Amino acid sequence: MRHFPSLRRLDGFSVRLAALYVALFIVLGIYLPFFPLWLKAKGLDPQQIGIVLAVPMLVRILAIPAMARLADRYDALRGVMWATLLLATLGYAVVGLAEGFLGVLVCVALAAAAHGPAMPLAETYALKGLPRRGRTYGPVRLWGSFAFIAGSFLAGFAVDLIPARDLIWLIVAAFALSALAAFLIEPLHTEPHAKSAAPRRLLRDPAFLTVTIGSSLIQGSHAVYYGFSTLAWTQTGLDGSTIAALWALGVLAEIVLFALQGRLPAFLTPAVLMLIGAAGAILRWLAMAIDPPLALLPLLQLLHALSFGTTHLGVLMFITRHAAPRQGATAQAYLAVAMGIVMACMTTLAGVLFARYGNLAYLAMALAAAVGGACAVAHGARDRAAL
Repeated sequence: MRHFPSLRRLDGFSVRLAALYVALFIVLGIYLPFFPLWLKAKGLDPQQIGIVLAVPMLVRILAIPAMARLADRYDALRGVMWATLLLATLGYAVVGLAEGFLGVLVCVALAAAAHGPAMPLAETYALKGLPRRGRTYGPVRLWGSFAFIAGSFLAGFAVDLIPARDLIWLIVAAFALSALAAFLIEPLHTEPHAKSAAPRRLLRDPAFLTVTIGSSLIQGSHAVYYGFSTLAWTQTGLDGSTIAALWALGVLAEIVLFALQGRLPAFLTPAVLMLIGAAGAILRWLAMAIDPPLALLPLLQLLHALSFGTTHLGVLMFITRHAAPRQGATAQAYLAVAMGIVMACMTTLAGVLFARYGNLAYLAMALAAAVGGACAVAHGARDRAAL
């Protein structure tokens, strides 16, 4: 463990960035596993839950590119990020007061429009600022993964202590912490000589499109897991703390991968990392489809390092190498939009399939991951042909 990163070994920029990731992932640690329980407590059925979880992904299609272009054009990553998180805090406070399916749906959509750009902007900030200081992305980003675990355990304990209808206020508090963290990071500017590239150039780039579609399908294959694993595990009698521990185990595997990023061998190109991610996802979802016993769930959760982790590192590595200096936020935005569209469709489908077939819905997720893996193979073949 000598090489495992500690905050003492990070510079001031990295510490503030790590704090931002901590705040952002506390939100996700509460939201992803337990927001569906809050929706159920508000009286929504599985299909309505699937719609509510999917619609925010669609509204981000407009919000993310608009905010990313604004940040790129005015070189204002920090300012735009802080503003969106402040609006998201206010938005989810309104969500907590909403009633009925339509009321919750509209309020969540508006709040998500504010929240959506925050993570792509944070990733752009990290990928721009860390290399200038000789830092690697993974050892800083992993603190967000630790925070995800803390958030999920916090919510898991809360589920056993407070009414599920009150979980929304934990999310609001976490958003407020994120807005504060974004306010405290330092402004980060592009070199004066760097010119902004035409945003649409990426949309005519076969390599960018292939990687974006492939990674979106692999990440989108997590829709049943993100949206309905907590509900399924609750129905089998698992308590909130056990569910939080299962989620945490997957993220711990992800943390180890991020910690080792700087020591990964050179042959792990973006295409290879994505292909490994697809293979891990296929294995994971096929196993989840057969209602595995509790003893097997920890092993399957460890595959999160592959299904999510290697896919995430692969696409970020690709963007770092491929995007122009003043195009980073736009590239992240297009990626986030593509993932939003795919995840929205997959989440809506997941709600329908889970309501009818239960865990067999994971079979559709395995198919999506396989198509994503095929895109990774296509990109790898294109890269080899270009050599």
